[in-house]
Amino acid sequence: MNRTKRRIFETSIDLFAKKGYDATSIEEITSVVGIAKGTLYYHFSSKEEILDFLIDEGLKLLEHSLEIKIKKANSFEEKIYEILCVELKVVDRYENLINLIVKELCGNEKRNIRCRQGVYECINVIEKVLIKAEENNEIVNCNPRYIAYEIFGIICSSTILKYENNGKIDIKDLASKYSTAIISGLKNR
Repeated sequence: MNRTKRRIFETSIDLFAKKGYDATSIEEITSVVGIAKGTLYYHFSSKEEILDFLIDEGLKLLEHSLEIKIKKANSFEEKIYEILCVELKVVDRYENLINLIVKELCGNEKRNIRCRQGVYECINVIEKVLIKAEENNEIVNCNPRYIAYEIFGIICSSTILKYENNGKIDIKDLASKYSTAIISGLKNR
């Protein structure tokens, strides 16, 4: 991604997260980035395309990061810990992107549906870990889909926790505490 496209990307994330998609105009994006409309339209054909790009890139980054960390981890416990570390790093580094995705989950517009599909893809990655652990008798019978939703939901609760802690979270400490609670619950039902 070239410098101009990156600036459009980052500015759009901030504006959409803070003001909402509908309340943000192309003029505002170009003004903050400091470019002409033609330059923006060279990179993106519409505001909707910018949003689609943000959602796609953000959720692909999350999904890809989850898959990489899961492959490197040996045990079920390590996989859960790594999933949580990835989620917490995303919250820490890309808070506005998470806020944007959460805001766009509800509704029936194309962007809302795309957002949900991207989240479902991330949840599917987590669910596969749980299914495998259940098959290997590492955890007791559970509903892997529902548990995957709960684990993914830690992104939202950690965003709130970050606000409560003046914008700071300890990724490794939180991942350790969350994973201990999750694993304990899945092993001791």
